[in-house]
Amino acid sequence: MTSRTKKLKMDEEEKLKNEEEKKATQDDDDDTTSEEEEEEEEEDKKRKPTKKPAKKAPAKKAPAKKAPAKKAATTKKKSEDEDEKEEEEEEEKDDEKETKATTAKTTTSSSSVSIATDNFDEPKVEDNQMKVVSWNVAGFKSVLSKGFTEYVEKEKPDVLCLQETKISPTDIKKDQMPKGYEYHFIAADKKGHHGTGVLTKKKPIAITFGIGIAKHDNEGRVITLEYDQFYIVNTYIPNAGTKGLQRLDYRIKEWDVDFQAYLEKLNATKPIIWCGDLNVAHTEIDLKNPKTNQRSAGFTIEERTSFSKFLEKGYVDSYRHFNPGKEGSYTFWSYMGGGRSKNVGWRLDYFVVSKRLMDSVKTSPFHRTSVMGSDHCPIGIVVDLN
Repeated sequence: MTSRTKKLKMDEEEKLKNEEEKKATQDDDDDTTSEEEEEEEEEDKKRKPTKKPAKKAPAKKAPAKKAPAKKAATTKKKSEDEDEKEEEEEEEKDDEKETKATTAKTTTSSSSVSIATDNFDEPKVEDNQMKVVSWNVAGFKSVLSKGFTEYVEKEKPDVLCLQETKISPTDIKKDQMPKGYEYHFIAADKKGHHGTGVLTKKKPIAITFGIGIAKHDNEGRVITLEYDQFYIVNTYIPNAGTKGLQRLDYRIKEWDVDFQAYLEKLNATKPIIWCGDLNVAHTEIDLKNPKTNQRSAGFTIEERTSFSKFLEKGYVDSYRHFNPGKEGSYTFWSYMGGGRSKNVGWRLDYFVVSKRLMDSVKTSPFHRTSVMGSDHCPIGIVVDLN
């Protein structure tokens, strides 16, 4: 081999080596680019679908990275009402689980009625008396599937006042209701929230929805029945706040002021029986853990003081009238931690009666603590009609 030929061969080998190294470098670059694209695709999956940026235009990545901020902005715009609705849906799911569990423990028959130990023959009701029952059902549609009709047939109330019904009157079917009762419901403007209803065996003279003030009445919290002897006022009092105490000022400075004025106006005409979920545990014996709930909605000093001041105007907490020092008597139990089975509860449901009508209340109001279907139990009172 000549020296020239040898040199040409060496040049060709070196050229081939350089090309192979260059190709390897390009393959590494392609692998890097592919990995970056895969990461971008994964990020895009976490956001709302967006147009994929051009391969070699890093500057266009910025809009894609802003997608999480857009999502955050959307989340911020999510209203408190939607949050509350989600909470209520979760509560209803928990409600169903709790009811199934408790029913399995407390009933031995194949009936769907979630009733165990209560004696519905007591207290006895005479011909000249009226039995009034109040119950926060935590969703009327839900409680219908949990033995509501069977309970009413056993209880036989003359008037049944319901709170937190969460249903439009147009969604109620007559064949779902207990026989022998007229029924009237009022819904909140916001679908699936609040609401009250009444079932009546004894027909009232008149029925009034709300208290005549739009900012309160749009939540469907009050129905008033007028009878010859008295008014029955069914109420679902606003909670001071499910997240903190964001509605405490509204509750104390607006609602309580206007609603109590409404009751006073009625009371000037004839006595009142004010019932429902009043969302206040008045004294320390009205809840299991008063020390740890000083700033919890329903037990703030502001709410308790407001309630006290109203009672001082000539009204009686009828249950405490008959049971002044009784502890452990509750009407509401949280689903968290199995509150009901441990009797870790609150007394939030009341019959408040005009003082001049108390002579017509012969026996203590009753609590149907074994009736399931809600995180509240039904409560009742028997009143003379003389």
